[in-house]
Amino acid sequence: MKRRVYYIVALLVFCSMVTAQQNGRRVISFLEIYDVNTGAHKVLRSFDRLVEAPNWSPDGQWLVYNSGGRLYRISPDNPGEPVEIPTDFATNCNNDHIISADGKFIGISHGTAEDRRSRIYVVPFEGGVPRLVTPMSPSYLHGISPDGKFLTYCADRNGNYDVYALPVVGGVEKRLTEAEDLDDGPEYSPDGRHIWFNSVRTGLMQVWRMKADGSEQTQMTFDETRNSWFPHVSPDGKSVVFIAYKKGDLAPNQHLANKNVELRLMPAEGGEARTIVELFGGQGTINVNSWAPDSKRFAYVNYKIE
Repeated sequence: MKRRVYYIVALLVFCSMVTAQQNGRRVISFLEIYDVNTGAHKVLRSFDRLVEAPNWSPDGQWLVYNSGGRLYRISPDNPGEPVEIPTDFATNCNNDHIISADGKFIGISHGTAEDRRSRIYVVPFEGGVPRLVTPMSPSYLHGISPDGKFLTYCADRNGNYDVYALPVVGGVEKRLTEAEDLDDGPEYSPDGRHIWFNSVRTGLMQVWRMKADGSEQTQMTFDETRNSWFPHVSPDGKSVVFIAYKKGDLAPNQHLANKNVELRLMPAEGGEARTIVELFGGQGTINVNSWAPDSKRFAYVNYKIE
């Protein structure tokens, strides 16, 4: 039953804007930046629509986000009008997208017209015709290796959501986790040695880490009061930011929108996490890595429902 609930929630990523309209509610999105040294918050821009999952480009010049199934970029320093990144037929992009470390391409998760199930593609950063990487679905991208050769993603292949890896050029995917229910949010560390992810295998959702080949799967958070999702490692490899839901607000394997959540920070070598931001959000807030190249700031989305 839990797997079914999660699958339904995942599908809502493709139609969350429509859902909000059907419920008669207006979504206001605030694209914000947090400075980890000063604790200062900065609202970069507000939108009268659903905006999700900012990525910070490796050269520091752009934040890339998705809205209405399309990708856009905006300057974090001089925000003007957002610029759409053309993705040809891929106009149903969800909030699982990543920029390669060299800034040359973006990996996207797009719900195909045939069955609306998410598959992974790559497209040049400036835009173009996407190239299919994962013919099987559903597949939700979360990480690209630092050398740009591999993708890691969450996928359902056997009635269970697990972490997989696959060469960017395509080929045979490798299943890296086999725990019951849900392993999600896989992301490479900056040195490429590890993959961080979240798993519900111990009851609540917790942050985990494993070697890039899937070995030595190690629990990194042990919080019995929260469900912790989507760990993102800073470019200098020292810190990890993740999003947490209060225990009891939802099922451990759910990451819903429109919840009171926390952004928490912990050392990458392990240790106590601390809450640095409390906000209204959840799905779409920080699904993918949004650290600035200097490791001093990260972007996220705060929401308001009217």
